[in-house]
Amino acid sequence: MDMEIIRERMKAILNENRYQHVLGVEEVCKDLAVIHGYDMEKAGIAGLLHDCAKNLTDEELLQKCKEYHLPVTEAEEKSIYLLHAKVGAAIAKDQFGVHDDDILKAITFHTTGRPAMSLLEKIVFTADYIEPNRKPLPRIKEIRIAAYDNLDLAVFLILKNTLDYLKSTSANIDKKTIETYEYYRKVDLNLAHEDPCFY
Repeated sequence: MDMEIIRERMKAILNENRYQHVLGVEEVCKDLAVIHGYDMEKAGIAGLLHDCAKNLTDEELLQKCKEYHLPVTEAEEKSIYLLHAKVGAAIAKDQFGVHDDDILKAITFHTTGRPAMSLLEKIVFTADYIEPNRKPLPRIKEIRIAAYDNLDLAVFLILKNTLDYLKSTSANIDKKTIETYEYYRKVDLNLAHEDPCFY
């Protein structure tokens, strides 16, 4: 798959800030793939395409769900933006010709995460949060350091930050995010015992 063609097509459908974001995610995905022993090209494709439905309006996302026969959960009905992930996976397959299941799952779960994510899913989930164009976020330096050493720890810290933020704004929380947080909290429980500031 020609990466330059994907970049050109993404540039055509996204605004400039979002396009710079996906380029940043692509680069971080490649870096993390090299460090953690994953296929760099596949990681780059997943990073480039993870937000390929981000330009769609709420109405368009719902229409795409009907078109692609994608179920809409109660949490997604309350927070329509969450649909860009699963719709993005469908578009990546239908319009960009991606048939690699690992890439499609990485796109599907890059927002909420899921328990027992594959290596690529963790790479995209993490890269989306730490790419250099992101505005400063709590503990971002610590998370970036963790990402290059222990992806499970990075995933946990991202989920902790995300849930803390959502709770502070009284926003709706997708139960998949809570399930993912609980899974990685248990995965990293030994690290939590070593670091009293872990939580």
